[in-house]
Amino acid sequence: MPLVRIRDLHFSRGERKIFSGLNIEIPKGKITAIMGPSGTGKTTLLKLIGGQLRPDRGTIEVDGLDVHQLSTAELYRLRMRMGMLFQSGALLTDLNVFENVAFPLREHTRLNETLLRKLVLLKLEAVGLRGARGLMPAELSGGMARRVALARAIALDPMMIMYDEPFTGQDPISMGVLVKLIRQLNDAAGLTSIVVSHDVEETSAIADLLYVISDGRVV
Repeated sequence: MPLVRIRDLHFSRGERKIFSGLNIEIPKGKITAIMGPSGTGKTTLLKLIGGQLRPDRGTIEVDGLDVHQLSTAELYRLRMRMGMLFQSGALLTDLNVFENVAFPLREHTRLNETLLRKLVLLKLEAVGLRGARGLMPAELSGGMARRVALARAIALDPMMIMYDEPFTGQDPISMGVLVKLIRQLNDAAGLTSIVVSHDVEETSAIADLLYVISDGRVV
């Protein structure tokens, strides 16, 4: 059974149709890539899956739950099980690396400080940045910032991570590191990953399944 099932999805912004009968299935434990030119609604699709936007028609099921039929509390609990890596990295600029990764744990759990510290260092180690825990976001390279954001995305041990254009603006070395990390984390933690990208080479290298969207549907 797929972790995410999208059926006959229709979504518009004003007069502009973004999706017209989109059908996608995301299998559990795999890396699924969603590709297409800019403006095809790839990021919009992630927001629909996460319940931040509502479709005009059609259904989106995540782990058997119809996302847009859930109560606010139920949707909140479901979102806790989803990690999101934003295109910008979206780190909190006034917090150091350690506190950025600790943020979701402090917000959503009641762990004591000793256990919280161990968990944060474990997540930073998973992305190869344990030694950077005291740095501020302004001191990080673009590639490092993206990896810190990834450590934060896995802080609550989600069942699924959604990557929004993870390779954009990265130099070739950082890109190579990130490609390996996405694969390693997916396999080691038994995650399900959705990678939205227009970087064909890098995305094809790690994807188990690839969808291409054009004119509001899969081609």
